[in-house]
This record gives sequence, C-alpha cells and structure tokens, in this order.
Amino acid sequence: MADGADRGPAAGGRAPAQAPQRATWCDERFDFEATFLQCLAKHVPNIYSAEMDPLVEKQEEMVQAAILYPLECYLFGEDPDVFLEKLQQSGTSQLCGKVFKGGETTYSCRDCAVDPTCVLCIDCFQNSIHKNHRYKMHSSTGGGFCDCGDTEAWKAGPLCTKHEPGASSSPKENSECQLSEEIMEHSRRVFPSVIKYIVDMLIWEEEKELPVELTIREKVDSYYCVLFNDEHHSYDHVIYSLQRALGCELGEAQLHTTAIDKEGRRAVKAGHYASCQEAKEEIKRHSENVSQRPLHVEVLHADVMAHQKFALRLGSWLNKLMSYSSDFRQIFCQICLKEEAGSENPCFISKLMLWDARLHKGARKILHELIFSSFFMEMEYKKLFAIEFVKYYKALQKEYISDDHDRVLSVTALSVQMFTVPTLARHLIEEQNVITTITETLLEVLPEYLDKNDKFNFQGYSQDKLSRVYAVIYDLRYVLVSKPTVWTDRLRERFLEGFVSFLRILTCMQGMEEIKRQIGQHIEVDPDWEAAIAIQMQLKNILLMFQEWCACDEELLLRSYSECHKAVMRCSTNGRSREKTVFHLCGHTLESRPYRVSADPVSIHLPLSRTLAGLHVRLSKTGAISRLHEFVSPEDFQVELLVEYPLRCLVLVAQVAAEMWRRNGLSLISQVFYYQDVKCREEMYDKDIIMLQIGASLMDPNQFLLLILQRYELADAFKKIKPTKDQDLIKQYNVLIEEMLQILIYVVGERYVPGISNVTKEDVIMREIIHLLCIEPMAHSAITKSLPENENNETGLENVIDKVATFKKPGVSGHGVYELKDECLKEFNMFFYHYTKTQHSKAEHTQKKRRKQENRDEALPPPPPPDFSPAFSNVVRILNCDVMMHILRTLLQRAVELETHLWTEAMIQMVLHLLSLGLLEEKQQLQKCPEEEVTFDFYHKATRMGSSALNAVNVLMLLEKLKRVPQLEAQKDTVNWILQMFDMVKRLREKSSLATVGATSGSEATKGDESTQDKEKAERKRKAEAARLHRQKIMAQMSALQRNFIETHKLLYENTLEAQGKDDAIMEEESISSAIDYSRIALGPKRGPSVAEKEILTCILCQEEQEVKLESAAMVLSACVQKSTALTQNRSRILDLSGDTVDPLFMHPDLPCGTHTGSCGHVMHAACWQKYFEAIQLNFRQRLHVEQIFDLENGEYLCPLCKSLCNTVIPIVPLQAQKINSEDAEAVAQILSLARWLEIVTVRISGYSMKNAKGEKQNLPPFTNKGTGNSALEFHSILSFGVQSSAKYSSSIKEMLILFATTIYRVGLKVAPNEADSRIPVMTWSTCAFTIQCIENLLETEGKPLFGSLQNRQHSGLKALVQFAAAQRTTSPQVLIQKHLLRLLGVLLPNFRGEDTPSLLEVDMFHILVGTVLSFPSLYWEDAVDLQPSSVSSAYNHLYLFHLTTLAHIMQIIISSATESPAAHSSDNGEEAQSAQSFCRELCQHTSGCFSQDIPGWLVWDCVKKGIMPYLRCAALFFHYLLGVSPPEELLQVSEEGQFKALCSYLSLPTNLFLLFHDYRDAVNPLLQRWCTDPVVLSCLKGKSIAIRYPRKRNHLIELPEDYSCLLNQASQFKCPRSSDDEQKHPVLCLFCGAMLCSQNTCCQELVNGEELGACTSHALQCGAGVCMFLKIRECKVVLIEGKTRGCLYPAPYLDEYGETDPGLKRGNPLHLCQERYRKLHLLWQQHCIIEEIARSQETNQIFFGFNWQLL
Repeated sequence: MADGADRGPAAGGRAPAQAPQRATWCDERFDFEATFLQCLAKHVPNIYSAEMDPLVEKQEEMVQAAILYPLECYLFGEDPDVFLEKLQQSGTSQLCGKVFKGGETTYSCRDCAVDPTCVLCIDCFQNSIHKNHRYKMHSSTGGGFCDCGDTEAWKAGPLCTKHEPGASSSPKENSECQLSEEIMEHSRRVFPSVIKYIVDMLIWEEEKELPVELTIREKVDSYYCVLFNDEHHSYDHVIYSLQRALGCELGEAQLHTTAIDKEGRRAVKAGHYASCQEAKEEIKRHSENVSQRPLHVEVLHADVMAHQKFALRLGSWLNKLMSYSSDFRQIFCQICLKEEAGSENPCFISKLMLWDARLHKGARKILHELIFSSFFMEMEYKKLFAIEFVKYYKALQKEYISDDHDRVLSVTALSVQMFTVPTLARHLIEEQNVITTITETLLEVLPEYLDKNDKFNFQGYSQDKLSRVYAVIYDLRYVLVSKPTVWTDRLRERFLEGFVSFLRILTCMQGMEEIKRQIGQHIEVDPDWEAAIAIQMQLKNILLMFQEWCACDEELLLRSYSECHKAVMRCSTNGRSREKTVFHLCGHTLESRPYRVSADPVSIHLPLSRTLAGLHVRLSKTGAISRLHEFVSPEDFQVELLVEYPLRCLVLVAQVAAEMWRRNGLSLISQVFYYQDVKCREEMYDKDIIMLQIGASLMDPNQFLLLILQRYELADAFKKIKPTKDQDLIKQYNVLIEEMLQILIYVVGERYVPGISNVTKEDVIMREIIHLLCIEPMAHSAITKSLPENENNETGLENVIDKVATFKKPGVSGHGVYELKDECLKEFNMFFYHYTKTQHSKAEHTQKKRRKQENRDEALPPPPPPDFSPAFSNVVRILNCDVMMHILRTLLQRAVELETHLWTEAMIQMVLHLLSLGLLEEKQQLQKCPEEEVTFDFYHKATRMGSSALNAVNVLMLLEKLKRVPQLEAQKDTVNWILQMFDMVKRLREKSSLATVGATSGSEATKGDESTQDKEKAERKRKAEAARLHRQKIMAQMSALQRNFIETHKLLYENTLEAQGKDDAIMEEESISSAIDYSRIALGPKRGPSVAEKEILTCILCQEEQEVKLESAAMVLSACVQKSTALTQNRSRILDLSGDTVDPLFMHPDLPCGTHTGSCGHVMHAACWQKYFEAIQLNFRQRLHVEQIFDLENGEYLCPLCKSLCNTVIPIVPLQAQKINSEDAEAVAQILSLARWLEIVTVRISGYSMKNAKGEKQNLPPFTNKGTGNSALEFHSILSFGVQSSAKYSSSIKEMLILFATTIYRVGLKVAPNEADSRIPVMTWSTCAFTIQCIENLLETEGKPLFGSLQNRQHSGLKALVQFAAAQRTTSPQVLIQKHLLRLLGVLLPNFRGEDTPSLLEVDMFHILVGTVLSFPSLYWEDAVDLQPSSVSSAYNHLYLFHLTTLAHIMQIIISSATESPAAHSSDNGEEAQSAQSFCRELCQHTSGCFSQDIPGWLVWDCVKKGIMPYLRCAALFFHYLLGVSPPEELLQVSEEGQFKALCSYLSLPTNLFLLFHDYRDAVNPLLQRWCTDPVVLSCLKGKSIAIRYPRKRNHLIELPEDYSCLLNQASQFKCPRSSDDEQKHPVLCLFCGAMLCSQNTCCQELVNGEELGACTSHALQCGAGVCMFLKIRECKVVLIEGKTRGCLYPAPYLDEYGETDPGLKRGNPLHLCQERYRKLHLLWQQHCIIEEIARSQETNQIFFGFNWQLL
C-alpha cells in the first residue's frame, strides 16, 4: 500500500478541495478528536464498502484525499510532501531497525557480537567491518530486526558506513532534525486521537455496533461473513470447506484461502445478517471433524469491518511517520505509555499487547512493526516498554500458549529484543525481578503435568503446547546470556531470589518419571520420554548459565550452594523409612539403607543434584570451598545421600548395557542414549561422574567402594561364594563388573574439568578433539557436532584446533578433514569417558594399528593425568584402598586360573588400566616430593600378599602369570609396561632415600626403560627376519611343485606352446602385410581398410557369451534417449513442446534442441532384456501402491547392473569390414569426377521422380536433364561403379532396429509411438548427428584428444548408435528415404530445391552430412533386387557428399563470420591467404558487391580454419565409427596445428581448403552462384539479418560469484515479477541461463497444456527441454529436475573454509565457490547425466517421493 511519504503529485493537487476541512481542524475552538472521528464516521464506511472485491488502488486514493492529506496538512502546517522531503534530508537515526521477514538472510559476527541474537541485515553487513571477520549467515524466521547502531550489541564496529554519523549528505551530520514546537504541539493533539481510535477499533468486540461517536448514519443491514486464519486447518481443508459451504468455484476458494493465510482474515460472503449467519454455520459444519475444531468465523457489520481495516491503515501511516523523526517517536511512545488518571485500565500499548493473541495476522504484523519503529528505536522508551512487557509477562505468555499462531506472530517474540540488551536485562532483574517472573510463569503453565508427588510427568503431553512452553525457557536464557561485571546488593538479592524460584522448577524435575524394571512380561506401550529429555536439553545451557552467574561472586556462590543443597536434601529424604543394612568386605563395613536399582523405582532426571555438583566444582575452582562450612554445616552435608541418586543413575545405565531392562522397551534405551549424548551429557552424565568424585573426595575410600559394589549389586561377585552356573546371570555379572570398573576409571582418571584439576576450558576442548581424531580423521562439522555448545552456540573449536590437528583439503567430492598431529597421540586415553562403546573399540583398533605400523609395542597406557585440585585430592585414595586391591586381585586371579566364564578380556584391560593409573599417580607424587611425604602407597599395597594363606599371591605375581594366558596375548605389551612401571616406582622409592638428586633416579629409570625397549625392538626384528625366511622357504617349495607338474604334463605344455607360437607368427605376418598397404584415410579411393575385430560380448543378465553377427540373435546396449539444449546458441528461442507438426529434417544452426542418445555400455541379449522388462512391469502391476522411480509406460527401467536410468536399448549391429581394390579405385577415378557424379545422381533422382509421378501427381523440382535423363541406360549408370547385395539382418535385429527408432521418434518429438511415421528415419539421423556433436563439444571443453580418450560407455554407445543409424534405413520404405535425401540435397544442390527447402544459412551442415551419407544408399534401390553401393562406390559417394557439405559450410562461415573488419593486422600472406583473397573476389562478383572484397585474405582464412574445426572433428568421429578406419596418430593427442592437418588427411581434404573450390571449379561455380543469390544470404550480407557465427560458442554454466553472500544479496533484491506483496519468496537461480525465478509460490505458477506447473518446472521445459539445474539461493542447495515428476537435491558448489557444503545454511559459515565442484556440475550437464543422477538419488533416498516437483 502507498502511504504518507510516497504519494504521487495527485495528492498535492487535491489540497484546495480540502481547505474547509483543514480550517476546521486548525481551529483551536473545535475539539480535534470529535472532528476527527466525525470525519472518519463520514468517509470510512464509503471508502471500504466493497470488501468482497476491493479495488485497492481506488480505496487508497480516496483515503489519501478524504482523510490522510488533510490530517497531514494540519499536522505539518504545510504541504506534506515538501515537509517530509525536508525531514528526510535532515538526517536519519543511527539505529538501522530494519525488520526481518521470514527467509531473509541475517549475518552475525562471531568475533564482535555480544551474543548470537545480535544480527545485521544484508545492507549493513556489506558496509560493515564484520564482512572481513568470522561471520555466520542464517535465514531469519521473521520478526527480528537489524542491530546496526546498537552499541550494546557489538564489542566493535557497531555502525556500518551507512549509519555512521556523517554518512548521510545532510549538513547537520550527527542528529536528526528537531521538529518545531508548533508541529510537536499538533502531534500531541493528533496522536492521542489516532492512537485511541486504532486501539479502540482493534480491540472492538461488538460485531453489529460501532462506538456512538462513529455512528452518524442509519444502520443498514449489510454484513460480512469473515473467515479467520488458524494453524490447525490445512490449505486444502479450508478450500474444500469454502467450496462446500458457499458453493464457490475452486479458483475463488483458492483466492480466499491465500488471502486468509496472508492477511489473517477475509470476507467470504456479503449480504444480510441472516444469510451471513447461515454461511457461518455452514462453514463451521463443513470444517469440523472428529480430530479438528471448526474454523473461526464471525459475522461483522460492514461498518465495523471498514473501521477496523482503516485502523490498520492508520497504523501503517503512523509506522511510516515514525521513521522520519525522533520527536514523533517520543511523542508517540509517551502517549502509548500514558495511563488514565484514576483509572486501573492499562495504557494503550499494554491494551494492545494483552489483546495481541486475539488479533488477526495482518493486525499483529502492523502492531509489531509499529513497536519496532517507535519504542525499539529509542533506548529510553525501549526500557519503559520492557517494564510494561514484564508487568504483563505471565498473562502474555499464557495467552501465547493457548493461541495457535506461530511464535513469530506473537508479541511475546519481542522478548529477545529486550532481554538480550545487557543493561536492560540487569535493570529488569533488579527492578522488575524478571528471573522470578519467568520461572513463576513456567510453574504456572506446567501444573497440569505435575503428579501427586509434585513431580513432572509428561505422559500424553501435547507437542504443540510444550513447544510453546519452550519460549518461556528461551526468555530465561536471553536474560542470562551476558554475565554482570559489577554486582550490587540489590542485583545479588534479586538474582538469588530468581535462582531459588528456578530451584522450585528443578525440584519438580528431580526424580520425575521414575521407572521400574519390568520382570516377566514386556511393557505393553512405550511411555512418552521425549518431552522430559527435550526440556532437559532446553535447560542445559540455562543450568550452566546459572552456575556461571553464581560463580561470578563468592558470596552469591556460597549462598546459592546452600540453597541448592537444601533443595537436594528435601528431595532426598523421601525414601529414608527403611532400616539400614550392613555389608562386610575385606574387614570393612558399610551401613546403608537397602535399595536395588533392579527392583526399586529409579529416575534418570536429577537436575538438582547435578546443579549442586556444578556449583561444588566452581567452589573448588574459586577457592570459596574453604568457607563452605559457614553455609552448610558438616553434619548437614550428608555426602552419602548426595552420591546416592547419581550413582543409581549410573547403575541403571550399566544394567541397561547388561540387557537387564530389555522388557522396558525402547523408551529407556533412548533416554540412556541422550543421557550420554553430547546434547545432554554436560548436565547429566558428566555431572553424575563429578558427584561421584565429590563422594570419593569426602568419604572413606573403602566405604565409597563398598557403596558402589552394593549399588551395582556385585557384593556377591567379589565374595568367596561360588557363583551360579546360569550363563545369562554370569554374562550379566561380567557386564556389570566391566561397567563398574569403567566408572571407577572415570572417577579416578577424568580430571579435565576446571575445578577438579587446574585445567582451562581450552585444555578440555583440546582433549575432546584429540580423542575424536584418535578414532579417525574428521570433518570440521563432524567435530563441531561432537562437542557441546555453550550459551552462545560456540564450541571453542576454532581457538584450539590448529594446536592439535592439521587440515587436509578435499578433492572434487567429499569434504576436508582434520588429522591429529603426531605429538598429540601421547594424550590418547583408551578409556576416555565420552567414548561410546563403538568409538572406544574403533579408537583402540586405530591406535594399535598405528603403533604396529611404526614397529612399536601395542601397549596403550593412560597419559599422566593432571593433579587433582586440593578439594578433590583425596579421590586417588580409592586406588590404593583395601577394597580396590581386593577387586583387582580377585579379577586377575580369575584370569590366571582360567575361569573363562568369570572374566572377559575387557575386564582385564580395565584392571590393567587402573593399575597403570595407580602407578602413574605414585610415580608423579614421588617425583614431586620426598618419599616420607608421599602417603600414596599403591606399590606397597599391590606387592603385598592378598592373605596369609599358603597359596596367596600379590598383584605383581599375578601379572607375571597373566603373560602366559593365551587368551590375553593382545594385552601382553600392556602387562610388560605395567611391570616396567612397578620396577621404576620401586627404584624411585629406593633412590629417594639416598641423598642424590631426584633427577638421577628419573634418568636411570629412563635408561632402564630404554634398555628394555631396545631389547623389545631387537626381539621384534628377530621375529620379522624369521617370518621372512619362512615365507621364502614356502615360495621355493611352491616353485618346485610347479616345475614338477610341468615335467609330468610335458606333452600338453609343448602342444600349447606350439599352437601359441604359430598364432603369434600368423599375427606377425598379417601385421606386416597390413602395414604395407595400410592407409589412415577414411574417404575416397585411398580409403584405408576397416579394422573390424571379432566382437564376443557377455550378456549381463544370463552371463552367456555370443559373437555379434548379422544373422545372430540381437544383442543390445541399455540406453537413454533424451531431449537436450546443451548446445543451443539461443536460449531465448521458444521451443515447440508438442512435436505433432514439427519437421525435424533440418536442424537450425542455433542447435536449439536436439535428441541425445547415451548408454551405460552394458550388453544384454534382446530376449533377456525383454524378459527383464516384462518382469519389472509385472512386479509394478502387483505393487500399485508403491511409487516408482521410473516411468514404465514410457519404457523406462534401471540398468540391471549399474542402475542407470534407461528408456530403450540400442541394437548392436556389427561393422561390415570393407576393403577397396586399389586398381578398381584408380580406374573409377579416371571417369568419376564430381561433375560426372553430380550428373549421374541428378539423372537417378529424376528417374525415380518420374516413376513416382506416374502413380501420383507431385510437385517435382525442375531438374537439369542434359538430354540423357530419359534413357534407361543413364538411369542405371549409377550402378556401373560397383554394387553389392544389401546386408541381411536377422529378424531379431530388425525388431530391435524398429523398437529403438520408434523410441527416438517418441522421445525426440514428444509424440505417441507410430512405427509408420515418415519422420522416424530423420530422427535417427538427427540423434546420431547431435550425439556426435555433444561428444565432440565435451572432448573439446575437457581438452582431451578426439580419439582414444572416450570412456568405454561413450565409445561403445557411439559405435552402436552410428551403426544403427546406417542400418535403420533398411526397415523403412526406400521411396521415403529418397524423398528425405532429395530434400537434404536441395540445400546443397539448388537444382533440387523445393518450396520448403531452407537457406544455406538456416541449416546445420553436420546434420545435412549425416543425413545425406546415411540416406544415399537408397538411390541404389531397384524393384527386383535389394542392392547397396560397393566399397568403391561408397568411397566416392562419401567423398563427394562430404566435400559438397564442406564447401557449403565454408560458405556459411565466410558469410556469417568473416565480414567484420580486422581487429589486428597480420603480415601472413601465405598460399591459403592468397587463395582466400581470390575466392573473396569471386564472391564479390557473385553477390554483386554485397560481399566486400577488401577483407584481408589472412583474416578470411583464419575465420574459416577456426570456424570449420568443430565440423571436421565431428565428421572424423562420424566416419570413423561408420567405416572403422583407424585415425592418424596425431588425433590421439591434443595439438592445435597437428590436429588440423591430421583431420584434413583423414577426411581427404587439402590443407588449403580453398583449393576445393579451385579443383571442382566447373561443378561448383553454378552452385556458388545460386548460393550467393539466395535472399537470406544477401540479407545477411547487407546487415539486415544476423546469422550464427562460427565456431559456435561452447556452452558453460553461468558464472557464479566467488563469495556466496553476493548471491544472497542478489536474492534479497529479487522482486517477484507477478506479486506486489512484500512477502519473502524462494528465489532460485537457473544455472543454464542465469534467470532468477520465484519458486514454490502460487503467484508464479503457469498453466501448460492444462496443467499447473511451478516456475522452475515451466522454465525447465523451455530452457533445458525439461531437464534443468537450479540453485536454491536461501538454502544453498542445487536442485536437478527432469520433466514434471522427478528431481533431486545435489550439493551446491559452495564450500566453507573447511571444505564442506552447508545445505540450509545451518552452520552459517562463509561460503566460497569451489571451481572443481562447479566443473563437476558442468560435466554432469554436458555428459547428459542429470537424469541418471536424479534416478540414482531417488533410488537411494526415497524421502523425496512425497515432494510435488511439478509445483517447484
């Protein structure tokens, strides 16, 4: 809609008419509001009277004239246009404030943005410093606005060059223009009335009545039935309901539905109240069903509707006005925020916010834009608005949750604009207590999910409703996104209050959705688990942020810890009713309350305990833990109780791994997966491990281990009780022991958490990356996905990746990968706690393999861990406590005693790992302190006997025995390493008592270590040598056996060798004899022999071999025929989509659209193929409901071997070897000149024409008979130069010839098959010529030689195609072939010219050559006998036809391409240049001077030589595959000059092509004269028409910008040509022609042959004959489409710096064009493999079957 600022001059012209009105408004005595409302009451109902079919432009004109113009005149005191122009000139706001629409691209700077919500629009980004930083691109969901100019959003570069002070051309550089006091006074009078009117009308609830002040005329019975938008009913359902209820047409119903979706409401019926009410009931009735509520319909009085519509128009007017001046914005905001004195009613803006959920879509959009353009552009008022927003926050969120519109259309979505501003967030926390408000809102909207214990239970939850609750959680995240730097007492108190309130939510989650192990029967229905996990994911970052906020201030941290501890204790006291039980082991006793995870309820959700663990770690990190006793007394701490619940959770995971919970179904497995997955583990699994570490640091180590044994239900497993014989139970025990040992390893060894040890976040990320890359080299995106994100969606990867890994760039496909640096391999810990079981085994295998390759031992000991921080230093005590020793000894003893069912290798591996950890710890402690200070005595405990029994052993002795256990061969190196460590620790203990420096012992230990390693290396070397000798011995034995066998069967071998020798000799003789008369010339009397090798092919279906012969059963190649525009020179040419009337005989030199035949090169028997195809058809008929990739009705199928899409088969016709007798050839050469040949051909054709004319009246061309044409002798003279009988094909081959020819005709012309159609032979010649041209084009583009570089599939396909094209003639009536030949010759020989013969410049000469050569044998046809020319005749026919077409082509080149004046001078005046000059003089005469003889000869020769090359290359390919004559060596390599000479030699042309005109002067001169006088030729020479230039341009995909943001910029400026609205479209770019289209939108659908087609599909029909390639710009995906029903997505050629594509811009990294990938796309097009790619993609990825490609 037009608005106040952009009216045409007409508005100014209406000023005088409105003078009285203006005068009234100006008069101070009058009440402005009353006058204003009176004016509206008078005009508005008349303006908006026709809502069913509104004339928008007329309505706008009337609004401007009657209301807005006088209003503006009063407001500004002068002509509005002049005033607004002055305002605009005077400067603009520093804030950009552009509001994003859905799909618009936004940019965020990772270096400078305060948080990820700070974004720039494309214009500001392109003009900012951030363009050169690490930025991210994303598609907006709509509703946000550009943060350019907001200093709080950016650490640097807050302003782009457009918004910098002084950027505009105004003299007052810095600030906006100040309004005069008079205008401000007028504004204060106008704005309240306008705003009140808008608010009153938008929240007006009466359907029939208007406010009194707007009612001035009598009420008329005029109503509208208005239908409102909702998100429950689909488009189709609404259309259906409207058709049924109103009886309207489909088109009208679609219009209504589109308008409703866009605007939010629409009048669908006008009339009396009763009829509208009836329509309302009908619509409701038809739209309601069992699962859906009815549509929202209201009956509104016409005047109410008109005023509501005008209220929105006024909203747009105000919105525009806001952008002009800060003063306007401030006055507007003041009025909106002003509360009525003495009234409890909320202010205007609050009223609108509270009514937001009841407004329709269009009204909401205008309201939100008004808020953006006013409140959010003024910081002071943004703060006041935020206060109002928080005041009504609960009510607004509740309204939103019960609403059904998208979040982007809700006023609650504005929270991100306020809560993420750091100063504003602080203010809202301090003054408005916003954290408490948000958490209380959460508690108030979730009570329906609370069970009787006040715990959440989301069984039977509503996905939609819960996803709306997430919006409240997001708000909490926004408020916490930036930590405060300065804490005030008030901020501390308010935050703590909010934190305690948040703990109430966590209390409801602590222990929620408890589960109990199913025994006996499997669970019937899997419980809902997704909601609880989803909420956990949403809260993950919020929990971390709360912990970070608490850690900012020591006092706050301790108080928060105390509050959290109390909350945990409250939740943990519930199950304390049971009596304690006692558990004894190794002289230690544990008293605990009985609890079994396998029998009692257990929950995976423990956010309170985990928050406490997080706070505890932060206490340790900050050192505040020393004051903890002041806030939580040691008696109240009860560490056993804190450890209890996380331990139960870990035991649950272990029991699930042991398959004890199988009967609980998939829901538990899914929960356990997410518990340890990167999305949740930080606040679930990791915190549980930390809580165990807290327990280990504060509890007695033996007590701690006893508790763990008891909870893992392994108490019996380590007592001397004989275990059960039940194998399942033993297996369970083994898995549980493994899981428990793993957790003990983690408790002792996992110290990479800031606070648990002295490490930084960077160290933690580096360790994560190292362990990921130890599995395998990984792509950047894969590493990012495997790392947890922080609150700013950052992983910290880029800061550290280069320290630990090197980047390896990608090739043409795939992606770049990071490989771990060698120096980081020592950090590998096999039992890294974030490895899944699969990753663990893969990493172990990779590292052992690497060490083996490096010829090192396979031991993978743990790296030395960092020291625990003081608060956690006691954790290591569990390594050397009695219970741990008992566990380790027991397991080792079982392994040594070979009780195989009681231990596993993994278990022993873990025991060895724990031993390694103990020894490393002791070694580190001994190296730091004197022995007497080291209390950690692992060595002493491990070497002590387990008991006083006679057979007692210590750990050291068990390890020695372990080396001899055969099942543990793989662990031998590890055992050796541990024994060395024992030795080293022993020596460290011994040495430290001496007075020597500690370093000596270290160095000696190292020496000892080295000597042991040297011994091991020598041992390995000895073994390798022994293995080599053993291999040699075996090889010698085999050779001896072989010799013995040959001796025994000597006779057989001699015979074989003799026969082989004879064959070799014969071959040698043959090759010598052939070398003598061998000639590499394809045409004329000196034609070389055909190289026809014996072809024996294997059928891919039956695997039987068969030689290809004429009389044999047919063998076929699977093939695909398709229309193609790959070579077109003019994409704007309109293609004829229906081939019923097309004459395909002459191809235009533009090559607008050809028929390409490609093959995958796989051979089948024709009979086998038919059976295969019938089987597919039968299968399809039986499975009608299954959607197929291919179209069986059009003969499509997938190649049985390679799954390429095919639609026909090419019969393999053997090449007929032909040899020319040189004597005959010489004899013929004396008689058969070109002139004589032309004469004979003319007579022959005349004779045929006379014969045909007897039967029917025909328009014969005037032949030039020289008095001899009527004699039978002359008629038959063509036969005298040699004939032979035609080849006889088997019926099977003939059948396949007809089948393939019919397919070419059907696909090429898009018509129904018709075997009798006269165009069938023409289409076969055309596809043969076009396919050769495509292959030549491809070879030239790729810079490959003409011969010898084709892929096998191209070679065999082309060979079969050319031989088929030659053989197809025999299946058609010869009279028909002759007719076609006659028309083709008409182009070359003007005496055969008919009425429909095109000009020389309007045909492609190569198509003429192929057509004439393949149809010429029809002239040898006799009634009685089936003849064809002999080798000699063929040689001359081919030579003269080729020379004629070459002469014609040279003429084409000279006329179209050599007429320009030279750009550069050349002194080259050789023989060719002179010949060219003399030829130009002749042309000048023939054309009566139209052709200029001043063009230099060298230029003409240069044009001819360059222009004729593609034609000569195509001709060489054609004659090679037709005749089988080997090409010269020069054509097997790439050489410009050598290539031309070799082509001329091969094709019997003089290298000076103009000599042809000289040699054939007599015969050619008449032709030349006729060619030159052709009207089209003369028109071209005179410059009246343009002919195609040669050589034709080689087609390439369009040029794309290197930086992807340039494309996004283009897309942002794209305006749909058929749509006036400003809704965001889906712009796509055609990569063939560069057209930008509006995809997947109804506005651009076209009706083609009665079918609705989307913009892309209809464009593809013209641009690519149905096959096309598009780039979806906003999604960075390439779309390949074929026809109306098929397509697929393909990776875009844009990669980020890590060599990866980014479909959907999900990662958002800067993207740059990869030329190799783009070239691959180009080849996909030029090789005609797009259809094949689509079929392959659809076969592997059937997800796109549901997509309607027709409407793309």
